[in-house]
Amino acid sequence: MPRTNDSIRRFYADGTQYRARLVDGVRRLTADQLAISAGPDHAPIWALAAHCAGARTYWLCGVLGEPGAETTPFPDPLADLGWEDDLNHPRSAEELVMALETTGSIIERCLDEWTEDMLEVEFARRYGDVRQMHTRRSILLRLLSHDAFHSGEISQLLGANGLPAIDLWARRAT
Repeated sequence: MPRTNDSIRRFYADGTQYRARLVDGVRRLTADQLAISAGPDHAPIWALAAHCAGARTYWLCGVLGEPGAETTPFPDPLADLGWEDDLNHPRSAEELVMALETTGSIIERCLDEWTEDMLEVEFARRYGDVRQMHTRRSILLRLLSHDAFHSGEISQLLGANGLPAIDLWARRAT
């Protein structure tokens, strides 16, 4: 669907850059680098990146009912465990890039199709025995901050190991 002046993209435009920077940061990593973690009880880089992708599908497709889960590694967005949760099966940079790009495409479509009026519509989410209400706005902000949080973790792990960090905010020279 073509972008319109009514879409919310203008409010979340920098999110596209942040998602691209995470993809670029993961794309260049070797299997050994993707296996770096803060310790034995902490997730490795590959699992942190995969978790970002899985969360996008969970919230957008599982909770909000947006289409596109079938184009990702997470066709059942409400599954208890996804491939991002299987620490015995490390994922390659290629797999992570595909997961981040396919789930990023779902976000991009939402930014183009959703209007400002749609942001405050509420959706129910069951979490155990609790029924929670979430708006599209709250979920977009959750996903943006979630990606930034885990990108920061990944950056810290990379930097602590002498590797280039991921800078979500740096502007490219024009």
